[in-house]
Amino acid sequence: MDMGNQHASITALQEIQRKIKDLEQNVASFSGLQSDPEYKKLEKALTKQLFEIESIDTEGKGNIQQARRRATEEVERLLKELEKTANHPCRLEIEKNFKEVQNLVAQQIGPLYGGRGCITEEFEEGVQTILMRLTQVKTEGKASLRKARYRTLTKVLAIQEILENCLKQQVLALPLSTDAHPSISKINCIMCEVNKARASLIALLAGVNECETYRHLSCVLSGFIAELDALDVSGHVEVRTYRKEVVEEINNLLKYLDLEEEAHFTSAYDLARNQSIVQIETIRGRLAHIKARLFEKQINMSEIHLGTKSELQSLIAQLDEVSVEKNPCIREARRRAVVEVQTVITYIDLKEALERRHNLGDPVIPEHPSHVAVWKVLGSLSELQREVLSFDGSRADKNYMLLEELLTKQLLALDAIDSQGDERSKIARKQAVKFANNILSYLDMKTDEWEY
Repeated sequence: MDMGNQHASITALQEIQRKIKDLEQNVASFSGLQSDPEYKKLEKALTKQLFEIESIDTEGKGNIQQARRRATEEVERLLKELEKTANHPCRLEIEKNFKEVQNLVAQQIGPLYGGRGCITEEFEEGVQTILMRLTQVKTEGKASLRKARYRTLTKVLAIQEILENCLKQQVLALPLSTDAHPSISKINCIMCEVNKARASLIALLAGVNECETYRHLSCVLSGFIAELDALDVSGHVEVRTYRKEVVEEINNLLKYLDLEEEAHFTSAYDLARNQSIVQIETIRGRLAHIKARLFEKQINMSEIHLGTKSELQSLIAQLDEVSVEKNPCIREARRRAVVEVQTVITYIDLKEALERRHNLGDPVIPEHPSHVAVWKVLGSLSELQREVLSFDGSRADKNYMLLEELLTKQLLALDAIDSQGDERSKIARKQAVKFANNILSYLDMKTDEWEY
């Protein structure tokens, strides 16, 4: 259609649709709650577009009515998406955990404003427990939920690190008397203010400090460094060292003040693009290739290339070198990858042991019946472990329930074995029980729908 002859109502609708497109990006990146100012701002902007759409006169023309209806449906879709994000069960779970952190901080942080070192292990452990629960919250791959979880995790992790550092060194020591140098008194005063600033930072990160902002606290801490730099401590090594300790403590606190800005960037919360996660996934890809070689046909363990186990051990060494960046999600991803590799190693070890036992034939000295019974169960567990390693489904799958049932039966079979005082059988049975439980744990890990 020639733009010069286009109906004014169509032109107006196209302009509204451009505004809706801009709002769509904001809705997609929104990660807050209905009570957040940003939610109310977006809701108001979208509602305004609805009013503007309704005010357009269609003059009874079908094409204009159709265009207006499409625009209305798009705005209504965005309003529903916005509300769905803010009320998503995962988002509410994230907020519930953060509220627990807020309550914990509110109860514990007050005395710290006096500059006293009253941080306890219980306080740090409480935050750590909540931190680990946050890593278990599912995001279903939604960018908005990933962002919400990352922002919350980042703040709680920062609080946990500050508390951990405080437990190692509750407050900076006062190593020198004020008689040692005129600057000591000033450094002592600044250090006490730093301790108060630490408490303010913890409260700020937890969202329970309405009287402070990241920018202001950054200016305060930077001002302390400027004051310390202005002190003349030349020729006094001990005083200079003392000043350096206080400066380092301030710099340690300053690094947490960039978290609020950092958490707005997609690259920060999308761990799928994190270099450590990429490394872990690359290693898991190699493991999948090794498993495929093992399971592609029925082969004897003696036919496996001698380098296979060395290759698997190499994967564990590579995982040990992956930087977790103090991020609990990356740490958990690495732990799971290590468990996967170790499970394949134990599968090969058991298969080799079973084949050696078979190749030896009947022993010269008859074995105790209970020892033979344990090895029979181990043979069954080896086959089940192969099935578990190959399993790629959920807990709702029939195969999962079948594997769980069969593994439980093997545990019951081990419980029924009476060692009759035979020490060798007793040790073998204990190891077999541990082995069966490890397979069950691995099956649960594979199907618990965890995500980074």
